[in-house]
Amino acid sequence: MTISTTGIEVRARSRGVRDSVELVSSMRFSISLLTVICIAAVIGTVVKQHEPFNNYVNQFGPFWAEVFARVGLTTVYSVWWFLLILAFLVLSTSLCIARNVPKIIHDLRTYKEHVREQALASFHHHGQAELAESPAQAFDRIAALLVHGGWKAKVQQRATGTMIAARRGTANKLGYIAAHSAIVLVCLGGLLDGDLIVRLQMALQGKSSYTGGGMMRDVPAAYRLGPNTPTFRANLLVPEGARASTAVISMQDGVVLQDLPFDVELKKFIVDYYDTGMPKLFASEIVIHDHDTGAAVPALVKVNEPAFHRGVAIYQSSFDDGGSALTLRGVPMSAGGSAFKVDGVVGGSTEISNGDAKMTLEFTGLRVINVENLSGNKTASGADVRKVDLASTLGEHLGSGAKGSNKKELRNIGPSVSYKLRDAAGQAREFNNYMLPVELDGQRVFLAGARDKPDQEMRYLRIPADADDRIDGWVRLREGLLDPALRAKAATRYAAIATPADKPEMAAQLGTTALRALALFAGAEPAKDRAAGTADVPQAGLQAISQFIESSVPEADRPRISDVLLRILNGSLFELLNLTRENAGLAPLKAEPATQNFMTQAVLSLSDSFFYPAPVLFELDQFKQVQASVFQVTRAPGKTLVYLGAVLLIVGVFAMLYIRERRLWVWITPAAIGPEGALSGAATKVATALSTTRRTLDGDAEFDELKRSILKGSS
Repeated sequence: MTISTTGIEVRARSRGVRDSVELVSSMRFSISLLTVICIAAVIGTVVKQHEPFNNYVNQFGPFWAEVFARVGLTTVYSVWWFLLILAFLVLSTSLCIARNVPKIIHDLRTYKEHVREQALASFHHHGQAELAESPAQAFDRIAALLVHGGWKAKVQQRATGTMIAARRGTANKLGYIAAHSAIVLVCLGGLLDGDLIVRLQMALQGKSSYTGGGMMRDVPAAYRLGPNTPTFRANLLVPEGARASTAVISMQDGVVLQDLPFDVELKKFIVDYYDTGMPKLFASEIVIHDHDTGAAVPALVKVNEPAFHRGVAIYQSSFDDGGSALTLRGVPMSAGGSAFKVDGVVGGSTEISNGDAKMTLEFTGLRVINVENLSGNKTASGADVRKVDLASTLGEHLGSGAKGSNKKELRNIGPSVSYKLRDAAGQAREFNNYMLPVELDGQRVFLAGARDKPDQEMRYLRIPADADDRIDGWVRLREGLLDPALRAKAATRYAAIATPADKPEMAAQLGTTALRALALFAGAEPAKDRAAGTADVPQAGLQAISQFIESSVPEADRPRISDVLLRILNGSLFELLNLTRENAGLAPLKAEPATQNFMTQAVLSLSDSFFYPAPVLFELDQFKQVQASVFQVTRAPGKTLVYLGAVLLIVGVFAMLYIRERRLWVWITPAAIGPEGALSGAATKVATALSTTRRTLDGDAEFDELKRSILKGSS
């Protein structure tokens, strides 16, 4: 039997109806739909699903992100066209099965014993011979041979002889039924466990997606599904020591809240790490409190080891912050301010003031473990103050390990805090600061990151750590730089130290130059902007020094003057640092390599700090971590269908690929001998032929062996 690839032909007056039924029930239509689904599945694997829209903007750009969102490529498995194709595939494959199964069953019951003996010679595999045995003896021997070889046979007695019709490998046809039934079952399971049932129930109950904010308990019932929802897949966040019973189902146009028939209480979140700081185990000790019986059932949920209760599976999906308590120390970036502390919790916010301006400080995250790749050159000083490129330099250390060719050196660099500063207009900047210093290029520095938009990379300010591994030394130096009196005193002290003993008349000029360099560096004196003509543009840091040299010094003298001016600036800043230490009751620093390294990084950091996009920098002072587990809770009745479909698919594919259907015919008739054509019972004529679904070398060898055995003793 040959499987038909055409569709069902119905009797209808409308040609369109006949063509539509024939198309939908044809195998070519099923294969086309299956191809489209495979392509969509590949897209769903490459493009991360259900990510925030800003992530797609960052990865693909605003245009393609909008296109992907509209087409549904960011939610492939729940978009309407994917579900529609899945439904049509179920219908088409079911019609294919319905069309061919009766033919297959009829073919399985038929041995085709009515084949004419003359037709055997037309088969590719055929043979005949005369045997020196009676027809009865030949029949008994061949019948025993076929039974021993596992052939099922049917005998037809004819007037001129006996036809034996045998067959093997009928499971090949059953493989077709199993494989196609598997496609139907898997697709039905996907439809049952997808968003289709949820959307149908929402439509029947008048529910809609929720797009607002606020507490879950305040969300109206119009956006909630009851605990008896037949199928769902949702996320449940539970902080340590708390319990929750409302999960969130993500939809394309918002979320729907799913009430569970039980509470999940998180007793303890467990996380183990490798020596490098990378996590190796996530687990949650939970207690399930049933709403109906009141029973409390303890369970341990691990990755790929879920807990089950009342038909709902609880998987360990990820972890999050459960409202950790934070204490931040605010360092003003403008003159005249003093450090202060702010308390808050992750997910909360507080109001702060910058003079008359009000700002909102939003605590967005706490990461206790930060594992970064710190391989590379750790001995380079990075002391070239003429090149300040924090983004590229720091990217070598905090970027992906796939960026460089150096060997990875993963290291935990300690806790970090992320927060946002939002102004009165609602515009927010995002910040990410590390609590502990990190050794980069041989210098221990604190990293303070900032970015204006979520799709941008963090740009980090490197703040050198002092002898006590704090930023206090750098903060005092910056405050002194912004104080005119301290700048003047530091310039005078530097002039007194740097003036040659044999040229005391240079002290006044050297002091004036040092004070001018400090003022330019502090942004207290405008620099001529050559691009703007005669306009005075306020500048600060090394950019102001560079602008001053370009606008005031002839081009031929710029290298020499810039070298002298940077020497004076560095020396004056060193004296300024010691002045601030004296005012704080600390001993002055000595001019040793450690101090020189600190000052080198301090010059770079002070220069970049004038471009820090906030009036205050917050460092993480103290924290009390509260972990939270993110569980995926699912009720998946289609899972059984998918498992059954997977088993049938394996069986069906194996049967179709590795089992060959073979049919064998043996024709036994008395041989005509003698000149008169008289019959003799001592001689028999035997003809045989083999038909197989696929011609293979194994099939050729099998028939050769059968032919030798059947025609054994031929003369």
